[in-house]
Amino acid sequence: MEGDPTLQLRIFDLNCWAIRYLSKRRQERVQLIGDMLLREGFDLVLLQEVWSERDYNDLKAKLRGCYPFSHYFRSGVIGSGLCVFSRFPILDTLLYQYSLNGYPYMLQHGDWFCGKSVGLLVIKISGIIFNVYVTHLHAEYCREKDAYLPHRLVQAWELAQFIRHTSKAADVVLLGGDLNMHPEDTGIRLLRGWTGLRDAFTEATHFECEELKTTTGTAPGMDIPFSDHEAVMATLRIRRQGRAADATLGTAELTLADVVTEARTEVGLGLRAAQRQRFSTGRMAVLALLLLLLQAAAALGTLAGLAAGQPFPKLSFSLLAFLAIGVLLLATGLHLFHTMEVKMLQGTEEQMRMALRALQERA
Repeated sequence: MEGDPTLQLRIFDLNCWAIRYLSKRRQERVQLIGDMLLREGFDLVLLQEVWSERDYNDLKAKLRGCYPFSHYFRSGVIGSGLCVFSRFPILDTLLYQYSLNGYPYMLQHGDWFCGKSVGLLVIKISGIIFNVYVTHLHAEYCREKDAYLPHRLVQAWELAQFIRHTSKAADVVLLGGDLNMHPEDTGIRLLRGWTGLRDAFTEATHFECEELKTTTGTAPGMDIPFSDHEAVMATLRIRRQGRAADATLGTAELTLADVVTEARTEVGLGLRAAQRQRFSTGRMAVLALLLLLLQAAAALGTLAGLAAGQPFPKLSFSLLAFLAIGVLLLATGLHLFHTMEVKMLQGTEEQMRMALRALQERA
């Protein structure tokens, strides 16, 4: 490999759908994935939704001979679900957890508990420094009315910023994972425009994609698929040459400014929605507190002999007090959450505003 003018790299990427207690035939599918990785012998494997660290350890033990280097990225309540396996030594790793990731009360979706993040690993192959990023953005549950679009755009912006500020010393930058966006969505255009990343299959010119394929159907000889997602398998050929000129903010400032403006508009809509939620939950907390104070005043009045008797039956009075306490605690928690959401959206909008001003000045 050292003597070749080019370097060949085979990469595998898959969202494994390995959610404990929920994903169908999880352990059996994880074993099948491990068998396939052993059989294929990729250079680099990027996995998402490996929510169980036990599943990761099982894969690590199975793949140790073929992929001696691996890393599991931990974050959130149940973990980021991100892990990597490599034939080459991993020199460094770093994890960034996105500031916004859905809502804790949307239990049927559960993204908030997952600690969605971007993981970075640095590897060196034949003198070439690779920054490899693996990520999983918030899911899109309804494309027509996407309540999570502002959060996903914040994640796309933070991902772009993270790549820009950590990849300056890298010769090659690779991004894989489950972005939960279509190729022409605002978040993808923002990510590509702000980082200078290009599609390895259709656009990249400092390396070429020799082969690209996906898994289809069921596992060989089995009646189940590897996952509810399809894997991406790519063979890249990297040419050794001088570092390319920085094209991140070249001649496309005006087009990029339009994309940033579009993203900022969506983030602004999300900000106003979060502000309304913060106001509603704050008002609910205040009303619950007033109800508790009225009950306390009525109870003190009865104890002091200022009232003829208990104004309500004791059971109803107690149940109402417990209900008010529950509403107060819930509303206060939601108010604090939406306050943090407002601050994160405000911060992202401000970053986009400054970036937009810089782009417009250059143009």
